[in-house]
Amino acid sequence: MHKTASGHIAALVTILIWGTTFISTKVLLRVFTPIEILFIRFAVGYLALWCVCPRRLRVAERRQEWYFAAAGLCGVTLYYLFENIALTYTLASNVGVIISIAPFFTAIFSCLFLHDRRPTARFFVGLLVAVAGICMISFGSEAALRLNPLGDILAVMAAVIWAAFFTITKKISGFGYNTIQTTRRTFFYGLVFMLPVLAVMGFRVEPAQMYSASVILNLLFLGLGASALCFVTWNFAVKILGSVRTSVYIYMVPVITAVTSAVILHEKLGAAAVVGILLTLAGLFLSENRTIKKG
Repeated sequence: MHKTASGHIAALVTILIWGTTFISTKVLLRVFTPIEILFIRFAVGYLALWCVCPRRLRVAERRQEWYFAAAGLCGVTLYYLFENIALTYTLASNVGVIISIAPFFTAIFSCLFLHDRRPTARFFVGLLVAVAGICMISFGSEAALRLNPLGDILAVMAAVIWAAFFTITKKISGFGYNTIQTTRRTFFYGLVFMLPVLAVMGFRVEPAQMYSASVILNLLFLGLGASALCFVTWNFAVKILGSVRTSVYIYMVPVITAVTSAVILHEKLGAAAVVGILLTLAGLFLSENRTIKKG
């Protein structure tokens, strides 16, 4: 019971931080491009994890290295790249809702590739309730739902990629290695796979851009908090709770974003958003509570 509780706490801490990263990203987008922010934050996270745990990870079997490479490609490079590109074509609210279906794909992948027991009907009822709540949060202030096929398809692909990352990290957790070392190895491959993207999109970061305290603090928050700390705590939660049970915490991201916007940015939180928050929390409870079917 104590071990399970620590898994839930780790997942909750992760989501609380991830739900507030949009503020730092908005500040940094005035100075850097999305790919520059992405590379810097994971480079900072990678170096921080080396400082915390300077021991080199030695894999027992060469084939395990492919799982780390796949995790870096999916969870670091492709997911954030697809999400950022999707945001340039469609509404942020669309992307937020579509990404929230990642737990559905996680459940499918876990059954197919990890041979996990299939989730009960309660899990899928919770999924529908949570998505309905997220829709109310996201579209409550929009005059109408606007669809853009390209942007929305990219967002769906991002959700599928994130679910694949969940599944791979669950497999990696079974290897029995130190969580910090496995996270660091994942970051390494993510940074390697980013290099071709940087070559195409450009990386023009200059020292003069780092003189602002606001820029430095926000980069440190994304690098140390949202990357180094959160990926470690998330991987720890997956190790304890499993990929499906941990993934439902993704529902909380729009809730935290909405509340943070109201508190920090003083954005109005309407009645629809409040109802949406309650629905999302109810969906989280339904999906997480006894998600796995016995037998």
